[in-house]
Amino acid sequence: MDRTVTLRDATEGDMPAVRDIYNHAVEHTTAIWNETLVDVKNRLEWLKARQARGFPVLVAEKDGRVAGYASYGDWRAFDGYRHTVEHSVYVDKDHRGLGIGEGLMLELIARAAKADIHVMIAGIEAENAASIRLHKKLGFRTTGTFQEVGTKFGRWLDLTCMELRIEPASGK
Repeated sequence: MDRTVTLRDATEGDMPAVRDIYNHAVEHTTAIWNETLVDVKNRLEWLKARQARGFPVLVAEKDGRVAGYASYGDWRAFDGYRHTVEHSVYVDKDHRGLGIGEGLMLELIARAAKADIHVMIAGIEAENAASIRLHKKLGFRTTGTFQEVGTKFGRWLDLTCMELRIEPASGK
């Protein structure tokens, strides 16, 4: 990752930039299977909800501006899944290819280990080769692909599922 990039916990003041990155992905990519743009209030509520559950929300800052963000949250809302999370990571369109996504992911994984998370799940649009490649590089393994489970831009989308088993920070 570029040495001029700083990773840190997100603040309320970062939410306009997080909104912009999110909305760009909604409008132009199949990374987010949502067609509704959000406002800053929505991202503030999302941030507060993540923080209330003790989940990290990270940002990557370069040259004084937010260049990407990442978080994880509940994978499934049942007690038995409490040691499994699903993550998301998004990089601003002007900052891709600098290792920011990888840096954010490595920090998320480290935070997950400290929080006794056992498995991190990735749900990736099956044609997103760059994201699948990044996840494989970080040790995620493909567990399967669900066919035509979503739709966006007038076409059916397949979802590739990947998982990473995480060693606890304590080494137990």
